[in-house]
Amino acid sequence: MNEFNTVYPRTSDQVIVKQNALIRQVYAWMGAGLAITALMALFTLSTPVVINAIAGNRILFFGLMIGELALVFTLSGAINRMSAAVATLLFVAYSALNGVTLSILALVYTANSIASTFVITAGMFGAMSIYGYMTRRDLTSLGSFLFMGLIGVVIASVVNIFVGSSAVSWIISGIGVIVFTGLTAYDTWKIKAMAAQGIEGKKPAILGALTLYLDFINLFLMLLRFTGDRR
Repeated sequence: MNEFNTVYPRTSDQVIVKQNALIRQVYAWMGAGLAITALMALFTLSTPVVINAIAGNRILFFGLMIGELALVFTLSGAINRMSAAVATLLFVAYSALNGVTLSILALVYTANSIASTFVITAGMFGAMSIYGYMTRRDLTSLGSFLFMGLIGVVIASVVNIFVGSSAVSWIISGIGVIVFTGLTAYDTWKIKAMAAQGIEGKKPAILGALTLYLDFINLFLMLLRFTGDRR
């Protein structure tokens, strides 16, 4: 049985109202997550003890990364069994922890290139999200294709950690840009479809925000490999 708050709108007007309400909540929480990430990244960079510890200790850095993955899997897999307050806390914690780890980027790339890549990412993300919301096409098959592409990117990225090939890294980044651009449209469409089914409430909004947040962050990271100017 669905743990989310579910109602069944009977008219097209009611469907539109539910869709708009859920989308607004999703983007509000996603925006909050990105803001928390940015603030934590700035805080980390302005605290020499913290940034030096992260940059100088691989075990600590990878430990933080594992912590991020644990939060994502917990929130995605167990959200039905947790309260809305706990789901919110985990999302905020993940956003904050991601800001700490992403602060390392400022040691590798110039501030101007990071800012310009963020603007490019926001433009691409916005365009694809609008498409996903406005399209009348069924994107289910596209989602399956993109998921296979995502698995391929993850596996190739893990293998390349040991291989260390710059050429492979560029190929992975190029495929990653395509995959996460497509996922932005698909995930927006999926959230709209959820609202059309009458799914509403804080927990589905948090889960939708996490999904789009991950699309945005990963698209940003993939683009940064092409547009980022190294120090």
